Amino acid sequence: MEEAKLIALAQKGDETAFEQLVLLYQKRVYNLALRMVQNPDDAFDLSQEAFLKAWKNLPNLKADAAFSTWLFRMTSNECIDFLRRSKRQKTVSLTVESDDDEEVQLDMPDTAPGPEEAAIRAEEQALLQKAMEQLPPDHRQILTLRIVDDLDYRQISEVLGIAEGTVKSRLARARDNLRKNLAALGNNSSFMPSENQEGREQHAVQ
Repeated sequence: MEEAKLIALAQKGDETAFEQLVLLYQKRVYNLALRMVQNPDDAFDLSQEAFLKAWKNLPNLKADAAFSTWLFRMTSNECIDFLRRSKRQKTVSLTVESDDDEEVQLDMPDTAPGPEEAAIRAEEQALLQKAMEQLPPDHRQILTLRIVDDLDYRQISEVLGIAEGTVKSRLARARDNLRKNLAALGNNSSFMPSENQEGREQHAVQ
């Protein structure tokens, strides 16, 4: 059955239709939560909370709104609230599993380095993780949506419910804070690409 029909039925209270929507999106929702909170158990609980909230609020979903964007917004907000409540400061993984079960490297492409270069990269990854841990939840959130989920400015705007201009400025501040954190940790962030390489952001944390 087409997704639009499932949504229409679910909005009328059809639990079976909503279960089908859950099956369609449960992996992506869980992965988004896991990338943000970095704990499988917490990610599972938060994804369930997001689906529960979606079920309760589905009748309010506007006809012209994208269900996926609406659902991701709920998931992202649940994660942000969780991080703020628990005051956890954990980072997204530098290596994540995409929706097609392929690994995606976020720091830099693997070029089969020698032992010395591999050691340097391992140190850079550790520093990058620590720097990400120190970011406030909203900065980690927007970097996750942009880099890990590879959403464009318009999509992030819809997920977060903010203007595209705000998305760009918040991303700029998040990148700037990340660089400052790296500098404070003793790394000049030279391994991080410049902002004019934004088209390859899914391969490098900026």
